[in-house]
Amino acid sequence: MQYRTVVEEPRTEKGRATRTRILRAASRLIGERGIDRVSLEDVEREAGVGRSQLYHYFDGRDDLLRAVIDTTTDAVLGSQHGLLSDLDSLEAIDRWFDGLVALQERRGARGGCPIGSLVGQLAERDERTRAALVSGFERWEEPLVAGLTRMQEDGRLRRDANVDWLADVTMAAIQGGLLLTQVRRDPQQLRRALDGARAVLAGAAA
Repeated sequence: MQYRTVVEEPRTEKGRATRTRILRAASRLIGERGIDRVSLEDVEREAGVGRSQLYHYFDGRDDLLRAVIDTTTDAVLGSQHGLLSDLDSLEAIDRWFDGLVALQERRGARGGCPIGSLVGQLAERDERTRAALVSGFERWEEPLVAGLTRMQEDGRLRRDANVDWLADVTMAAIQGGLLLTQVRRDPQQLRRALDGARAVLAGAAA
């Protein structure tokens, strides 16, 4: 299931800048305080807009939250720029894994997974919001599925290997590793989880 917030893009540069400013303000406040402690008034004050402007770009609080999920996913994928483009070899996957661990080292093992942190706050809100979260993880997983599929087509991955299952195992390792890294303030927690995923992937190699 894929879902992305469908909105009509503002037609003017000023409109696009205003919408982006609102989204950035909401994302920043939610990241710092949590969803339950952020009101529309907080977002308006942070973004420097009025209620009429906010409702011009977003159809209420839930629509804004779903847009924040999309924006957060964009940021997560952007932080892995250059590492997700060609995951069609174990060496490329190793570089991706190394990049994920290095990112946690630079962050001091703080913050965990931005998408994952939204799951705990939003997954039970409503089906459209849950679908937006599902879509976020699917967008993250897509490059790995594509890379593993190419490996299978080229004969470097066993024909009986389930590519979707391998990708799910890898994403579960990333999420679990990020959670333990955040709690224990130790990037090696992520490294160990990724080593486990790497062993599974290597076991599926032809």
